[in-house]
Amino acid sequence: MHTLESLVVTRRLRVPLPPATPGAEPGATGWGETAARQLDAALLSVGFKCSAPLLARLADLPGAVVVDLGIRVLDAVRGLVGDHVRHNAYFIDFPRNVPDTIEFWVGLLRESLLDPVAVTQLPPGPLNLLSLPGYGVYPHSYADLLAAHAEFVPRAGDRVTLLDLGADLDTEVRGLYFSLAAAETPLAAEDLTALSLLAAACPGHPERIPVRENRAIINAARLAAGQAPLVDSVTDVLRLACACSGGDVTLATATRFRSFRRAERRALLQALDGVATPAKLGDVGRHREQWKRLGERLHPHEYPQFPAAARAFEVARGVLAVPSLDSRVEAALAAGRTGEAISLLESAPGALLRRLDQLLRSGDPAVPQAAAHAVTGASGRVLLSLREHLQNRLLPAAGRIFVNRYGRAWTADDTRPPLDLDVIETMLAVLDEEITRRLPDLGELTVDPDMLRVALPLSAKAVAPGLGMLPRGSESRIDGELLRFFVHWRQAAQRTDYDLGALMLDAAYGDPSHVSWTNYANSFATYSGDLTDAAVGASEFIDVRLREATHPIVIPQVFVYAGEPYDEAAEAFFGFMTRDAAQEGLPFEPRAVRMKSDLRGSGRVALPLAFLRAGDGTWRAKWLHLYLRGFPNFNLIEGTLGRTATQVRTIVERDHLQVGWFASLLRTRSTPAGGATRLCLTPPADLPAGTRVITPSTLHELIPA
Repeated sequence: MHTLESLVVTRRLRVPLPPATPGAEPGATGWGETAARQLDAALLSVGFKCSAPLLARLADLPGAVVVDLGIRVLDAVRGLVGDHVRHNAYFIDFPRNVPDTIEFWVGLLRESLLDPVAVTQLPPGPLNLLSLPGYGVYPHSYADLLAAHAEFVPRAGDRVTLLDLGADLDTEVRGLYFSLAAAETPLAAEDLTALSLLAAACPGHPERIPVRENRAIINAARLAAGQAPLVDSVTDVLRLACACSGGDVTLATATRFRSFRRAERRALLQALDGVATPAKLGDVGRHREQWKRLGERLHPHEYPQFPAAARAFEVARGVLAVPSLDSRVEAALAAGRTGEAISLLESAPGALLRRLDQLLRSGDPAVPQAAAHAVTGASGRVLLSLREHLQNRLLPAAGRIFVNRYGRAWTADDTRPPLDLDVIETMLAVLDEEITRRLPDLGELTVDPDMLRVALPLSAKAVAPGLGMLPRGSESRIDGELLRFFVHWRQAAQRTDYDLGALMLDAAYGDPSHVSWTNYANSFATYSGDLTDAAVGASEFIDVRLREATHPIVIPQVFVYAGEPYDEAAEAFFGFMTRDAAQEGLPFEPRAVRMKSDLRGSGRVALPLAFLRAGDGTWRAKWLHLYLRGFPNFNLIEGTLGRTATQVRTIVERDHLQVGWFASLLRTRSTPAGGATRLCLTPPADLPAGTRVITPSTLHELIPA
């Protein structure tokens, strides 16, 4: 139950509490008000604060209840900002008194060679500087670090995130569950895990679940409860079997299927039999090997009453040949039969729109009309994705970027011939009309300026949930004189060395400079020192003095130099802080944290975001959420300069769909009957009662069906 409570606190910034007892006198239950004030003060130390309604409700509770609840809430938000661990720095005075790189190595070498004990520990052969005694481990304790730094001086611009009063836990859990389950866009891996917990805890399930991965997880909960699964394709059944086996419902990696009980086998085969029509059996070939493995567990030959299900496994084994829709369309297009391809795709409007660019390049005059007809049958996410794609075809692009579900990206030159501008503008108008028709009535709509440049969350697969996270392509303003990146990791089973680095580029994405363990400082940035072992956790930092920056593009990166990748380490997260130079304080101050999220995936180089200086001197963050494959070991910032510059430039120069554009469509649907809605990064303290609040974490709820 505490896990569900923590989910509500961290995902919704709401503290679930039962409603007040009618007729109870305020403050009649003990020292709750004192405990509530103490909790508020403790929260403020990590950059959070209770809203007035939450503070008032806590004051009415028994003091012991407030203390127990406060411990759990404080633990949740400390983990949200990364304050649940001790952040030590290699150089105790960081960012002051960091030596020059050569000076540091000469000093370390001198100490090692002059120490008779250390000399005996050096391995024979050529000297490896990284193996010098004392290198890569903390030369001081965390208590020493505390003593070496002055107290952090708060300022008005420090982050204060409001925690609001929620409903009772069951209501809040159900609300979060239905928000994730009914999302029109794919969820992050962490959200899928949360959805599984929520589905098991909630007695009822939504009937409409548009995203297939979500449907698989909820179908597993339905199957466990003895309810029939909701499937309309053969792949839905395969995903369900993966979910029941604790495997990958995205089908990107093979699942080791468990042994199913007889009742489960019957339910899965019955569901498959109901959807295994000749038109849908062609999808079996896309995951042929997984279907074979599933057949070994389900024993379809034991259930002659499900002949259609048996045919699905015959297709997987190659006994029965059923071409897929994609293969038939590809064959038609390869032969120049565009009309035949359009006819095939009329039954799958979403597939037609995903191929629209390719179809338009054929020059067939029937394509625009077919596309205009297809928009009424495709999902809102497909319409928005196509809208973004077409608006980026109005002008020639410097390059194309492709990003998969893991945040892995690769770029290519844009060799496509241009599309007819009149056709693009006509299609944009058709799309805007259909998207607008599907939008909800949000009533009086207020959009905070900081939300205008937040990108629409058309997919969240590569975005790990955390504090201050925004979708790829979003832009956010950066305040403060100092920008400080941090990474923390703790190894699980083997020595693990992560390296924090920052690449600096000029406005043309050239003239590279960097700060990392191979170059401790440049004219405006400083590195905290290299740590090569994280048995009890390790933290690295980079300070960037924005006013002194000679390069307008700064790209932080996290490298796996040796050991466990992000998804195998016991813990790994990245974030950044902003502060004024006069604030002093420790290298890590939770009140200064603006963003923090877990690192994950099998990629060996993480590029969370880039920082860009505008013409007026202000700085903004551009959200990337990219992971480069990198090398198995020994990744260096010097080895990724070209790829990093190309990929960042492609995302920065792409015209993403943002809230500012979306709000203009929403306002055309607004009526006084719709109430009031506020789009904001975080809910304000003075929000009028009854106002619906949409933040980046709930922005997916506005994506039309």
